[in-house]
Amino acid sequence: MVPTKIDQPVRSRPVSISTILMWAGMAITAAFILIALFAPLLESWGWLQDPNASLTNPIHVPPSAEHWFGTSRQGYDVFSRTLFGTRAAWQVVALATAMSVLVGVPLGMVSGYLGGKLDRALLFFMDTIYTLPGLLLSVTLAFIVGKGVVNAAIALSIAYVPQYYRVVRNHTVSIKTELFIEAAQAMGASTWAVLSRYLFLNVVQSVPVLFTLNAADAVLILGGLGFLGLGLPEQVPEWGADLRQALDALPTGIWWTALFPGLGITLMVTGLSLIGEGLNELINPLLRRENWR
Repeated sequence: MVPTKIDQPVRSRPVSISTILMWAGMAITAAFILIALFAPLLESWGWLQDPNASLTNPIHVPPSAEHWFGTSRQGYDVFSRTLFGTRAAWQVVALATAMSVLVGVPLGMVSGYLGGKLDRALLFFMDTIYTLPGLLLSVTLAFIVGKGVVNAAIALSIAYVPQYYRVVRNHTVSIKTELFIEAAQAMGASTWAVLSRYLFLNVVQSVPVLFTLNAADAVLILGGLGFLGLGLPEQVPEWGADLRQALDALPTGIWWTALFPGLGITLMVTGLSLIGEGLNELINPLLRRENWR
């Protein structure tokens, strides 16, 4: 009698904790993006106060039905300034990280592929910048370039360029000796063709992870610049600047002016960091295997 085959039920892999946290981070980040996009529209509809309008009455009142996050000693509506602070943070962070990627990735590819004196010079220069603390370097650059969205983004991006350069350069050095690169060179492919067609997709796999983690770090540094009075102009709502103004109010019991901008920074950094950790697990197969054990 021929034994019959018993079909085994298909067992699905459990969802890892990192994946769940990544989705949570994406939800938090998406909420902040929506707030940044729709804050001006909500103000035009009359659902938000003007973030720069100083209310004569009431001043520094706690959260209530009329003012959800309360008002500051300067008469500002804290809820409105917190939401518009999201918009300012995204403008600077998105511009800063994009600039650092556009500069650091090509430099890393060219330096690692060509080698020689150019590689040694760029490596020395980038390592010199990399050794400096990010906040200290950004503060110094902010003194030089001044206030403004673009200026703050430049001050932040210079601190992140060496990170992209080092990651991409190291990947390029390890991959340029592979057989498919040597075959392309033997077939007469130009340097640009090798870099764009064969190297690019193989060396930028870690860039999304670095991008999200740098974005989270940029939120913290921007808050530090604003706290020191070096971030954005005075008329632009900014979490760091609001925390600086709230510092004098804390001893008098006005806690809400510091709480909500601080929560904005904390939640935005948490969301971006969770995305970065989840992407790192998806990209790195070794981390995936560890999570399935």
